[in-house]
Amino acid sequence: MRRIKDLRMLLRDLINLLDAKALFPSIDLDKAVDNAGASDLMSDVLALTKPGSVLLTGLCSVQVIRTAEMLDLKAIVFVRDKMPDSNAMALAMEMGLPLFTSPYPLYEACGILYKEGLPGALGASPPIEHWAKVRNQRAQCQVALNCKKGK
Repeated sequence: MRRIKDLRMLLRDLINLLDAKALFPSIDLDKAVDNAGASDLMSDVLALTKPGSVLLTGLCSVQVIRTAEMLDLKAIVFVRDKMPDSNAMALAMEMGLPLFTSPYPLYEACGILYKEGLPGALGASPPIEHWAKVRNQRAQCQVALNCKKGK
């Protein structure tokens, strides 16, 4: 897995991880990705996704492309090998918005990216940091329990 110095994932990495196919031939695959969001409800995407994110979705209509335009999203990944309709494809091509299709279902695709360190669009801690915090909290709880028991 190739990462740039500040640990951001590249579109190239995303494609490899998700076994994705680019729907347009000339795409800058070295574009950095800061985070990702996932939903089939565009109202949730508008409310909860950071500008500049990658969107994972199973919704294939032109509304997805319009939503991506409003949030200045870096790319869209259609899960379950879904293909956007011709109007969506034409608009995305006109905008220069990279589109990909992946065989993974939404939940698994998100899990793969999160496991590899791509944070969610709400800014949650990357998994390595998250689980380090959880282990630390558990250790502190165990110490506190041992102190109460007089150990």
